[in-house]
Amino acid sequence: MSNSTSLPNSPEILTTTVGSYSPIDWLAALPSEQSVADATAVVIHTQQQYGIDLPTDGELYRFDVNHPDTNGMIEYFISRLGGIDTQIGLTDARSFRLKREMNFRFKPAGVVRGPIGEGTLDLQEACTRSAEVANGPLKFTLTSPYMLARTLLDNHYGDLGELTLAIADTLADQVSELPCACVQVDEANVPGSPENAPLAQEAINRILDKVSGQKAVHFCFGNYGGQTIQAGGWNALIDFLNGLHTDHLVLELAHRPENDLEALKEIDPKIKLGIGVIDIKVNHVETPDEVAARIEKATEYVGPGRIGWVHPDCGLWMLKRSIANRKLESLVKGRDLYLGR
Repeated sequence: MSNSTSLPNSPEILTTTVGSYSPIDWLAALPSEQSVADATAVVIHTQQQYGIDLPTDGELYRFDVNHPDTNGMIEYFISRLGGIDTQIGLTDARSFRLKREMNFRFKPAGVVRGPIGEGTLDLQEACTRSAEVANGPLKFTLTSPYMLARTLLDNHYGDLGELTLAIADTLADQVSELPCACVQVDEANVPGSPENAPLAQEAINRILDKVSGQKAVHFCFGNYGGQTIQAGGWNALIDFLNGLHTDHLVLELAHRPENDLEALKEIDPKIKLGIGVIDIKVNHVETPDEVAARIEKATEYVGPGRIGWVHPDCGLWMLKRSIANRKLESLVKGRDLYLGR
């Protein structure tokens, strides 16, 4: 399991995945702890087979059939944190809709009725299960406190900042000894609400400051049933990104306009850039030549030596396994082609 905590030293641009993997039919048909462990092994070893340098565990244990548009990522955390009630009534749903902050949700993920606490959340157990089958470097993912807070109806704190930081502190208490090479915080809400960037930044940093290994932050503009749900661009978030206590960023770019690359010139050079070169919102399988060309174009914008990682734009859960696997194969071959390997 110790191998899960060390990053590869080469090549100069590493490949990784963002988090989720395509659903596995037999896990859905016969769910159990053993099935989750077996399916997780399949996901990690599949990525390793295609040459992914830093695989994720696929987040299969977080999938929720009741939330097919978001794969249950939010609900996994909300349903386990203490102080949150996931039994949503008519009045709660109406109150949440009046906020009009997340119009793509008809009701909150939960209602905050008391102080946020650990509850039944156990990230150590989840990460250890994945690390035991990884037999190599592993990245573990968790959802940003700000993103979680925005999905809640807050009947306790009465303040988005207090709620967000309470969630952040609870998550931070669980990340210091995770048996993995990299911890990644996922945020897909602040790109559409840059006015809340300072709050999201503080919350994410509270978690990153407790991580002992490589630190990553993933940003995208939403993947709600394969659809983008946040407006805006990277240029409004440069100060926010530069203030993160992270080693590298994991950015959606394959599905984005070219001028987003221009904005990334302003990212602090001490932060390595992770460039999305695989579009997960389409079934088209990129060729290695297409992947190499995207890396080359990004390098032309941001300069040599800035890109440390290439990856899909977001998680793979909306894609069929056959398509996801072919995209992973092209990701590695395209990176190798660009590097002349």
